[in-house]
Amino acid sequence: MYSKLALTALLLATAEARFGQEQSVAQIISSLSNFGSPGVAPTLAGSTPGVLLAGANACDKLTLADRIVSELGNDKAVIDAAKKLVAAEKNFNPFVVSVPSICSDPALPATKELRGIVPLVDPDVAGADVANAASAKSLTTPFAADGLSVADIVAANGFTNFTAQSASGSSTTPAAGNNNGNNNNNNNNNSNNNGNTGAVTSAATSAAPAATSAASKVRCGKVRTLTTIVQPAATSAAADIGNGNNNNNNNNNNGNANANNGNNGVQKSTLAGADFGLCVPTMSFVGGRANRKATEFTFQAKDALVAKGQQEALNPNIITNRICDQLTNVCQANAAAKTACLDAKAQIQALGTRDAATAQKWNELLGFAGTDVSQFPFNEKVIIFCVLGKCPPFAASPPSEL
Repeated sequence: MYSKLALTALLLATAEARFGQEQSVAQIISSLSNFGSPGVAPTLAGSTPGVLLAGANACDKLTLADRIVSELGNDKAVIDAAKKLVAAEKNFNPFVVSVPSICSDPALPATKELRGIVPLVDPDVAGADVANAASAKSLTTPFAADGLSVADIVAANGFTNFTAQSASGSSTTPAAGNNNGNNNNNNNNNSNNNGNTGAVTSAATSAAPAATSAASKVRCGKVRTLTTIVQPAATSAAADIGNGNNNNNNNNNNGNANANNGNNGVQKSTLAGADFGLCVPTMSFVGGRANRKATEFTFQAKDALVAKGQQEALNPNIITNRICDQLTNVCQANAAAKTACLDAKAQIQALGTRDAATAQKWNELLGFAGTDVSQFPFNEKVIIFCVLGKCPPFAASPPSEL
């Protein structure tokens, strides 16, 4: 068990996401309280960390930068703050992708004063020195941007080690990037994607780096706060795209779905007649979520589609209610599945417990017995405090899959 804890802590320690830069930009925007209507600047500042998270669309921060100018005015201080946001480094999950994403929408940002500015990237990314030098230059001398997206401008200035992402979420590899001559649509009968993602959406843009290579990047030093976005094995059809070598071989898109999965790649319940549609309605019980202490455990739906827009909760009944609602709203579940969910919800409420056994019971009632409730669902931010490269163990079993 301890070796498992050590490996998990080691992998988490490698995901230093440099979240401090998010707060610095937010503070700059928050200081603009003399502009716009009362309370607007702090509200805009509060939106800043979210658009720089790994799970955010790369175009979201440009949209927010436009909002800052439109709602606070075009004073130089406002423009300078918005420029800082446009140039800010966006985090990415190193367990899922090895390169950052940059917005490919040529209409963004719409504000003239913000055009031609390019972002910083993580210095550990190959070619980051070129990208970061261009970013620093663009803040004082913006690049020509007529008809070009930020991704276009970045590529034109010598950095192509990134994924271009549209406002709708679709992703492509820059033309000068690492296509390796493969079609990426898997239409050449036996092509391997080799980690390229030209035709794959943002659900899975590359294979996760190996633990051995990640471990080599651990650094020792002073006390520091590390933030990582942990993403486990996929539970939804969209997430099943990213299986490393995406060998569909023109085989009717059956992909790598296992025997327990339906045609849409979603894990199926063992309950007779219950079809949960696009979702897997399981629940996790994990400590340390959303800046909480590692010893403070909360419940959350494990399926990203179910959990979208829902915060974790100390009360499991909040999450069970959300899961049952989403079966109708987004999951396309059948009547038997909805009935089973309502029955399970009543049983969990009657239990009155708030522990791992509660989540395990919920999963069992819905036909997903044995699901790892300690596994981090979808993309979640977890704060880990490390001293001299050593991270504390989890209060309960750590994620079994990363």
